[in-house]
Amino acid sequence: MIAARDLFGARARELAVDLSALRRRLHAVPEVGLRLPRTQALVLDALATTVHDTGVALEVTTGAALDSVTAVLHGAAPGPVVLLRGDMDALPLREATGLPIAADADRMHACGHDLHTTALVGAVRLLAEHREDLAGSVVFMFQPGEEGYDGAGAMLAEGVLNAAGRPVDSAYALHVVADLPTGRCYTRPGPVMAAYGILDVTVRGRGGHGGRPHEALDPVPVAMAAATAVQTYTDRRFDAFDPVVVTVGEFHAGTAPNVIPAEARFRAGVRSFSAQATDRLAAELPPLVEGIARAYGLDAAVTFTTVLPTTVNNPEHAGLFARTAVGLFGADRYEELARPRVGSEDFSRILQTVPGAYGYLGAAPPGHDRPSGNHAPTAVFDEAVLPDAALLLAALAWQHIGLAAPTSCP
Repeated sequence: MIAARDLFGARARELAVDLSALRRRLHAVPEVGLRLPRTQALVLDALATTVHDTGVALEVTTGAALDSVTAVLHGAAPGPVVLLRGDMDALPLREATGLPIAADADRMHACGHDLHTTALVGAVRLLAEHREDLAGSVVFMFQPGEEGYDGAGAMLAEGVLNAAGRPVDSAYALHVVADLPTGRCYTRPGPVMAAYGILDVTVRGRGGHGGRPHEALDPVPVAMAAATAVQTYTDRRFDAFDPVVVTVGEFHAGTAPNVIPAEARFRAGVRSFSAQATDRLAAELPPLVEGIARAYGLDAAVTFTTVLPTTVNNPEHAGLFARTAVGLFGADRYEELARPRVGSEDFSRILQTVPGAYGYLGAAPPGHDRPSGNHAPTAVFDEAVLPDAALLLAALAWQHIGLAAPTSCP
């Protein structure tokens, strides 16, 4: 089989100007959540252009509960089905990059999803131009709501894994990173991103005068003790090699300095890297907090909500990702992650059902000594990675649905 680099490489570079133009259009209209009408319209227009220019039909559908786009490319012969995911949503923060393309809104593509969407459009183009060489189908999953809205879960509910008429066999996603060296690829077998849960605590006491605390039941020090205990508990009771990260990001109590409030509330984000640790956290943290409140004579209402599971790469698919990156770009541009990253990702839901892999592509702009990371209002991404991102996605699909046995990866 022709090496993916030889088949797609030159063409990916030829698409650089078009990809940059699409990315800038997407960057100018950032949208948050599950409803992304302008983003969806740009994607649909780009796909229509591909159909017009190549003469190759795509099966394109849009979501009902969200503004998703699913495009299916059927190869010339039957074969396996591969899913490629690109998330489309932005974040609710005002851009502070000072770039000419900066969005004038209280929303920003600070996580690079505009690049993901663009790269996936590029992969559609590369693969459509070689439809006659393909044995199988590719599902292109343009997903809203990755940033805390579980868009992947919504698309699963709407049948994205069966969009090609038979179940998906393998799945891949690629994420750009604003503070990693541009053009370098990363992944690892096993856990690659953390599970995420939320501990929600309300300590209920009895309000009173700040000068007579003995007449009240002050919930504030009890909530503070519980917040500290949660972090100490996870440090002492969980294996350091199966870590847990707890962050108390919200604490609310009171309305005046001379009033003891009746309630104090805190919320903690809890991250873990195995199903066993996640299950233990859900089972053990609520009674811990409830017991501390009772020890002070107060009550606590506690819930633990598992938001996302751990993102776990199938070892074989992570290996294929690594070999594909090396085959395309050379060994000096691939590095296996020594440990998972501590963010969370709803592509984890896809990988719970379908074997696959999730990896990273560095996109730090050249000349930035200390580039901002993803989610910062000053995050800047190097557009020069777009052809490589499109090429890598297309090549990952090619490994599965080329007409002959793959030989392009060392």
